Amino acid sequence: MINTLLLELTETNKHDPRRINHGFKVYCIAKLIAYMEDLDTRTSTIIEAAAILHDIAIRFVETNYISSSGKRQEEYGSIIARPILESVSKDNEFIERVLFLIAHHHTYEDISGIDYQILIEADFIVNVDEGNITLKAFLNAREKFFKTSSGIMLSKKYLRR
Repeated sequence: MINTLLLELTETNKHDPRRINHGFKVYCIAKLIAYMEDLDTRTSTIIEAAAILHDIAIRFVETNYISSSGKRQEEYGSIIARPILESVSKDNEFIERVLFLIAHHHTYEDISGIDYQILIEADFIVNVDEGNITLKAFLNAREKFFKTSSGIMLSKKYLRR
């Protein structure tokens, strides 16, 4: 299933290596944090699927709204991701949780669940690395939103801060 989602990420973002690489990086960091937090297989798979598909709507939003607005990504992400997830799983509870995470990955209030927490942390780490947010903004976000010891530790190793 995960490899199929990774292939879908490359298809949806074909000819856009920056977007493909972003998805791969968020996936790898989220998977590593989930492993370090010793999560069960189901929760880890939810995290991995959400990390791969979290920005699946970005090209659609840019094309139709001339912006990459996080709120628009959340709005359209679950619409675009649903048929992809339904093609790889018949587990409705799994699909709905992944869709929820995609639809909230730019919402930082009321983070509910370790899967949501890890997705947020992984995306922040990759976004600072890619220059999508400033180091100052990242350090503020880490202080405010990071909760897992693994995400905090990894971000410090990753950024030397």
